[in-house]
Amino acid sequence: MLSGRRLDLLDPSPLDIEIEDIAHGLAFVARWNGQTYGEFPYSVAEHSVLVEHIFGLIAPKAPLKWRLAALLHDAPEYVIGDMISPVKAAVGPGYKAMDARLMAAVHIRFGLPAEVPKTVKQQIKRADRISAWLEAIQIAGFSESEANRLFGIPKPEALRKMQLSLRAPMEVKADFLSRHAALMKDMGAP
Repeated sequence: MLSGRRLDLLDPSPLDIEIEDIAHGLAFVARWNGQTYGEFPYSVAEHSVLVEHIFGLIAPKAPLKWRLAALLHDAPEYVIGDMISPVKAAVGPGYKAMDARLMAAVHIRFGLPAEVPKTVKQQIKRADRISAWLEAIQIAGFSESEANRLFGIPKPEALRKMQLSLRAPMEVKADFLSRHAALMKDMGAP
């Protein structure tokens, strides 16, 4: 990693995980395999910040630790990349197991339980699907009816009016780091 840490992908240690590495990696990983409109690719870091924001809107009373979990929901992709769902399915259970080990290490590193409760995971997934719907129609060339069929119709209606913006990777990295720092501070972490 750029931090100098050596991360064992098969047996990741929370001690080898740094938020700067995560933010940097995710800011340079393109969602939608880079097949989006705009001057910059839409990064996993940008998506993660959006998912955390949406999670806060749909679960406003959720503890801050679950907002942090929402921000970090795709953190393993900083080292294993973002594969579209059909490719993940074709790769098989090995990919899912590696992703789960990395996610557990990330969670432990930042004071979260290795695995979040099922109800929280479902709320994060809901925010993730709303984000995917917005991305699909605004930057990935999908019609609204295609996005509705694949990701469901976002509710409440106000979420459908959110506007995405594509930004330079280093700007997105800074935003991701800032959001992470604010959540950690608000949670009382040192």
